[in-house]
Amino acid sequence: MIFLFKYLTGADAQKQKEIPSDGKPDPAASEQIFFAAQTIQNACGTQALLSVLLNQDDKINIGPTLKEFKDFTGLLPPDLRGECLSNSEQIRDTHNGFARSSPFVSEEQRMATEDDELYHFIAYTPINGILYELDGLNAAPISHGACSFEEFPEKVIPVVQRRMQRFPLGEIRFNLIAMIRDPRVQAREIGDQETLHREKRKRAEWMWENALRRHNFVGFTGELLKAVVSRKVKEGGYGEWVNEAKERTRKRVEDRRQKGHDSGDED
Repeated sequence: MIFLFKYLTGADAQKQKEIPSDGKPDPAASEQIFFAAQTIQNACGTQALLSVLLNQDDKINIGPTLKEFKDFTGLLPPDLRGECLSNSEQIRDTHNGFARSSPFVSEEQRMATEDDELYHFIAYTPINGILYELDGLNAAPISHGACSFEEFPEKVIPVVQRRMQRFPLGEIRFNLIAMIRDPRVQAREIGDQETLHREKRKRAEWMWENALRRHNFVGFTGELLKAVVSRKVKEGGYGEWVNEAKERTRKRVEDRRQKGHDSGDED
């Protein structure tokens, strides 16, 4: 399970540190499980996913790329594993394939400030009979006690609830993402064509959305606006076009003001 939350800064962060965690750091566990320090600021989501996958490779076929990476970094300390993670060309290319296009500033180059809305992903997963919290910003994995694979859905709930209670009262910006087996695998096994069709359509939509997110539309929008203005000027209708737009805007503002006034009268 992946837990997403707003990363606290300033006084709120200091207050959170004063509230004791219910888990216990387990530095020795880093030698038996995959735990990597987070060395770059915008990769916590990818790192949380890998923290689950690389620790469940006895149940999941993680493929040759991730298997080779885990074998190569197995004897390294967490900080060097984090460096290897950021230097892996295939993992980096996959991560960047989901990055949002920014025509003004590179997210990799811009340093975050306290004025930014910062969010952080961490992983929870059972490994070797223990429920671990894997956060690359911590020095070590956090143990939350005994937990079998079958008990995990039930035991992780109070752990996440206690984590949420460490935030200021009224904070609601949380999200949970469950990592599950690909539904297509079971659908193929039982011949469920309806599920296969639905999952295929869903992934086609995801690919389209990701393609749009990666594309920079600022230049296209600017060129389109210049072409429209140039045409209006050439036709001699630029002034009339602008006045019509102003009148429509004035009317919308007036309608909204009138609706708000009428609503107030009714109250």
